[in-house]
Amino acid sequence: MERLVTLAPGVKVSRIVAGMWRVMRWNMTPAALAGFVEACIDIGVTSFDHADIYGGYAAESAFGDALALQPSLRSRMQLITKAGIKAVSPARPAHRLKHYDSSGSHLRESVERSLRALRTDHIDLFLLHRPDPLMDEDDLAREIEKLVSEGKIGAFGVSNFDARDFDALHSRVPLATNQIELSPFHSSPIEDGTLAAMKAARVTPMLWSPLGGGRLFDESDEAAARVRDVLRRVQEERGLASWISVAYAWGLRLPSRPVAIAGTQRIEGMRDAIQALDIELTRDEWFAVWEAARGREVD
Repeated sequence: MERLVTLAPGVKVSRIVAGMWRVMRWNMTPAALAGFVEACIDIGVTSFDHADIYGGYAAESAFGDALALQPSLRSRMQLITKAGIKAVSPARPAHRLKHYDSSGSHLRESVERSLRALRTDHIDLFLLHRPDPLMDEDDLAREIEKLVSEGKIGAFGVSNFDARDFDALHSRVPLATNQIELSPFHSSPIEDGTLAAMKAARVTPMLWSPLGGGRLFDESDEAAARVRDVLRRVQEERGLASWISVAYAWGLRLPSRPVAIAGTQRIEGMRDAIQALDIELTRDEWFAVWEAARGREVD
């Protein structure tokens, strides 16, 4: 299976993306984080997913500090970040209430902040983090067009949009992706039309929490135990190194050929995700995992 996918003209990302939402919990020094980033790139995980709010608005700067130690890594990677959520945080004392802001002025300010924090001159892929009920699509589209023409962002997409919200915004501004939660435990995008809308638009999805946000490893969770049993059976029958790779392969098997975001700090965990690119589940295997998560057969 291909290791890179084109999301927009001139913008490619790796099929496995390193998620940085927990990076501040990893307590890595800048040097250690730079080493982790380089190790990811060396095995084919060349894209790194951020958001301005991650780590209490500190994750982007931590990554930028690491990148400053090895500036040559920038030319070998793709940077993804998101904005549009205004969280209450000591880092943003003006925010009195958590809310969404998709205004052109806020997105431009967010892009400029992210560029400074990440110590880069461009963001490869910039996403609107959540749908905003007060969105002015025309205002947003105008500002995104300017940011692209200025070279500050390579492409624009969204995150956590359902089919209706995706279609509405895609009709005003080309969307390169929709970053959605999807795993055997959270498969509503398969059933509610979200994935179908992207497939119709020929837009590649990005999947966050493909392992269920850690639920897959919960020994007390009956559904997780059932899923692990199926994954291990597939691993044994195929002679694979890791059942975790099979779990990633479940989401990657979707016909829209999505990108999967791996949120681990372990390079071995990244290798598990990369190995999934060489696994194509049969229909029986795919549906067996889904049935195990649901606790019942399909209708």
